[in-house]
Amino acid sequence: MAMIMARTCWRNIWQQSIKMIKAYRLIVSLFGIAPRFILLVGVLINALPVVLGQSPHPFGLPAEEHENPAANIMAATGARAQGWLGQGRSEIIARHGIVATSDPLATQAGLEILQQGGNAIDAAVAASVVLDVTSQNDTGLAGDLFALVWSAEDQKLHALNSAGFAPAAWTPSFFTGELGLQRMPARGVNAATVPGAVSGYDALLSRFGTLGFEQTFERAARLAEEGWGLSERRHADLVSQQKKLLQDPDSAAVFLLNGKVPPLYSLIRNPGLAKALRLLQREGRAAFYQGEIADALVAKIQDEGGMMTHEDLAAFESEWVEPISTSYHGYDVFQLPPPGQGWAALEMLNILEVCAAEHEVNLTALGPLNPDNWHFMVEAKKLAYSDLYAYNADPQFVSVPLDQLLSKSYARSLCQRIDMERASTPSVNGGLDGGTVYLTTADRWGNMVSFVHSIFSVYGSGVTIPPYGMILHNRGVAFTLDPEHPNVVAPHKRPFHSIIAGMVMQNGEPLMTFGNMGGSVQPETHAQHMVNVIDHGMNLQMTTDAARFTHNQSRNSLSLEPQLFALVGQALEARGHEVRPVNGSRVGGYQGILFSRDSELPVPVYTQASIDEDQPVNGLYRAGSDHRKDGQAAGW
Repeated sequence: MAMIMARTCWRNIWQQSIKMIKAYRLIVSLFGIAPRFILLVGVLINALPVVLGQSPHPFGLPAEEHENPAANIMAATGARAQGWLGQGRSEIIARHGIVATSDPLATQAGLEILQQGGNAIDAAVAASVVLDVTSQNDTGLAGDLFALVWSAEDQKLHALNSAGFAPAAWTPSFFTGELGLQRMPARGVNAATVPGAVSGYDALLSRFGTLGFEQTFERAARLAEEGWGLSERRHADLVSQQKKLLQDPDSAAVFLLNGKVPPLYSLIRNPGLAKALRLLQREGRAAFYQGEIADALVAKIQDEGGMMTHEDLAAFESEWVEPISTSYHGYDVFQLPPPGQGWAALEMLNILEVCAAEHEVNLTALGPLNPDNWHFMVEAKKLAYSDLYAYNADPQFVSVPLDQLLSKSYARSLCQRIDMERASTPSVNGGLDGGTVYLTTADRWGNMVSFVHSIFSVYGSGVTIPPYGMILHNRGVAFTLDPEHPNVVAPHKRPFHSIIAGMVMQNGEPLMTFGNMGGSVQPETHAQHMVNVIDHGMNLQMTTDAARFTHNQSRNSLSLEPQLFALVGQALEARGHEVRPVNGSRVGGYQGILFSRDSELPVPVYTQASIDEDQPVNGLYRAGSDHRKDGQAAGW
């Protein structure tokens, strides 16, 4: 710590010295003033804020030399007075409705809908569309979405797959022959499949919502028109992707300011995106897949050498599918089926459950500070992800043998491949970096939504659709050009999909919605959250505040958050793991809602009277939100 503080101090002194020397040379050259006098005045001016006891960046305001002043401040963190002292904040507890997202503005939009009488499905759409405005580093109208919906009316869990498919012209020979590529492109118009998100919004609202695009899109449209503030994380993403955005003039015009990243905390507007949202409010889904927005999509894509057509857009439909599940210590954990990767989390949980006895492992007894806890989970992850990368693909084109892969007997057959003393090498490599947003909502009638939405890479394909100010996703990069692999690209086929949404049920009733953003880390983090809450007894906020691991299947490298690395890193290295510390950006961000039902209270029924009387749910909702992101949970 002292070394870090010293480096920071000397860096600041060096930066200030350089500025003083430049100013000194300029004044001497202009006026010929005595060097010693100028140097004395410079020192006094430079020291004046310190003498007066004032920071050079009061209130955390950015300055030219400090784009993010907080990064240069060394201070001790405070401690809680109750519960786990490392927990960053308390759970949110509410009865009338609750929302958890990665952006306070989105959370507030969802809560506003609930307070106006809308249900959890309406609120999820409203919150997500706000994220389409404020978080185009992660998500957008030209992205994809998946959702799990517990419908209180029919007492059933439903799953929506709204992942877009490939244009009809996409064949392996198109990429290898016409484009001369050896792998799928990660950028540009030929990285984008048909966007599925808007169709997904329509499917959710049409089947389970009580409101339409007009009401649920209103808060987002106003934000796009009036503006919002550029937060630290989004500013950092802009800095990291500046060169990518400059490659597309339309992206540079929307997201940069004269080619440069807008300052931290600056006011951001997107009038083009507001125009798209207003058009969708008036004309609905058709505007995106057959109307003016479709025209703009096809024009931009084809102008840049892409193959998407009006026929591709018009042919796309979201799909209602059956959720998949496994049991873990008496709890039923649900995911969406392929092409999503959620089933890897289920296989990982199966391995943890059935192999524990064979290896005399008890995760509850070990606790989250024991190296055995982490070694066991990492080895289970390697096995589950090897199957994921070998088999996952669009089930409309190939058969993914989930009945076998998610059976307890299959998990038992893998136990012998775990050595509790030595790290293994994965049998199948793979994985792509990417991001997403996850949000979850619940209402006073008992409806619960687990919702994930993404453009995949940070700022997706890097291509913006004019005049509508929306970034185009790059999900096509997840296809392979290997003709022998089940995930090989094909016309109207959906690629391997990283976004997943989770839900836990017990005795046929909903218990917990949860999700974790972050590309390939999602299944392994879903499993970690289940271990945290079921085996270690953590609450909904503690599970996200606790340190996590992520394992890179291609490099066989293990990343631990710094405090966890300090505690168990050396012990894991001794077992052959290649271990490194990483910051929170590598393990994604989580949201979750828990429902505690009161059996003595009647089940609420959705009626106008229940809206007018503001009747609460028959129990309590508790929610948590990840401190690694910008979001929050809120309820009333």
